[in-house]
Amino acid sequence: MALKSTIHKVRLSLANMNLHHYEDFALTIAKHPSENDLRMMIRLLAYCLSAQEDLQFTKGLSSDSEPDIWKIGYDGSIEHWIELGIPDERRIRQACSKAQRVSLYTYHGQQAQQWFKSIENKIQRFSHLTITHFIISNEDQLIALADKGMNLTVTIEDEEIWISNESERLCVEFKKVKS
Repeated sequence: MALKSTIHKVRLSLANMNLHHYEDFALTIAKHPSENDLRMMIRLLAYCLSAQEDLQFTKGLSSDSEPDIWKIGYDGSIEHWIELGIPDERRIRQACSKAQRVSLYTYHGQQAQQWFKSIENKIQRFSHLTITHFIISNEDQLIALADKGMNLTVTIEDEEIWISNESERLCVEFKKVKS
């Protein structure tokens, strides 16, 4: 018998000072059985940094042909492809050929930095690709925010994301390494 995804409901109040985007969201995140809480929370942070109308979570780990998050245009084209992790060059080429805009978010610390150095020259031709590294000083604090029912406030300013619930508050830094 196959394991089913765990459903997480998120009430999110977002204030992105960098883009002057302020909005409240009622989100549903399906956490794949092989996905851990850290990755799910990183997906949520990536959503916050990319928030726009009609942005949606996909099947993610359940599908090789879809990113973690995307925006589909009215004509069915992929306007924004948002991926997590450290994919190989083939996956990046695939995303860049399918979408008008591609955002890649890494969260693997030193491993992500080494990956970027090894792939940097091969991806320079993709002008519509951005890569952002999340710098997480305390993964356990971020994981502790993960719950089946979350009420979160997220404030983004400069290169910091402040995320809080009713009792905890923490900062996750990010750095764009390719714009």
